[in-house]
Amino acid sequence: MRPTRPKTPPGSSLWRVIHYPLTLLAIGLAMMALAGLLVGGLREVLPIGHGGLRGVLFSLIASAIFVGAYWLFVHFVERRPFEEFEREDWFGELAIAAAAGFVLFSIVIGIIATQDGYGIAGINPLRAALPALAVAIFSGVSEEIVLRGVIFRLVERLTGSWIALALSAILFGAMHLGNPNATLFAGLAIALEAGVMLAALYMVTRRLWAVIGLHAAWNFTQGGIYGVPVSGFDAGGLIRPSITGSDLLTGGSFGAEASLTALLVNLAVGIGLMWIAWQQDLVVPPRWVRRGGFQGDERLARTRR
Repeated sequence: MRPTRPKTPPGSSLWRVIHYPLTLLAIGLAMMALAGLLVGGLREVLPIGHGGLRGVLFSLIASAIFVGAYWLFVHFVERRPFEEFEREDWFGELAIAAAAGFVLFSIVIGIIATQDGYGIAGINPLRAALPALAVAIFSGVSEEIVLRGVIFRLVERLTGSWIALALSAILFGAMHLGNPNATLFAGLAIALEAGVMLAALYMVTRRLWAVIGLHAAWNFTQGGIYGVPVSGFDAGGLIRPSITGSDLLTGGSFGAEASLTALLVNLAVGIGLMWIAWQQDLVVPPRWVRRGGFQGDERLARTRR
């Protein structure tokens, strides 16, 4: 698909200023920040932002706010179709990615368990998984809209795919350094295992359904099912785990995301996705290499399908 013709005349100075990638990036991040403030305000005034099903309901409302803010940005600022949330085959894409997230983390836990790093100490009632479900939904939607929908996509228009992938991955890892029990290795691991994999998946699909599904399912599986801390936060879960062994194997109190096990498994998937993007000619070159800038670049047009 070729880039959609904007409603504002491309030759106008206003169009050139607003549609420069860094300008769009600043506007997009500002709108996402406003969405975050709105969610925070609602959390204080609505009686549904607490555990259990109420927490899941609030998570869905908060996620809808971020999707709405992104739609406003795409429709009124970028002036183009809402391609990242196209409805064609959306459920299948979301479901397959969610299944992949479950399988990936189950592989990680399986490897840790074979090394006597993970065991089952008990089983909790089903409602114990609801807080993790609420967190997984909101983090999957909001973080993917911000990191892949805004930051990666707009930085890619300027610097090309590889630099955008590296920058967004570094930022994703740095965002987790303020979490409980975070270490520099934990931030590096998240940057390499999740930041690379999710950006590469977006490069292949050019939509947000898959990255949201994979991200949310990965988080829910580790916290809601296996009872492992999610990026330093103990969300509870169906299983009461017994975790022993070195932090390098298990991730320690930060969770399995900070383990060498998860790093190697997910990085392998990320490299595979980058190879697919390269083979399918979905890698965007830097703006200074492309002829005719963003609007004239045929390779970038092909990635926006």
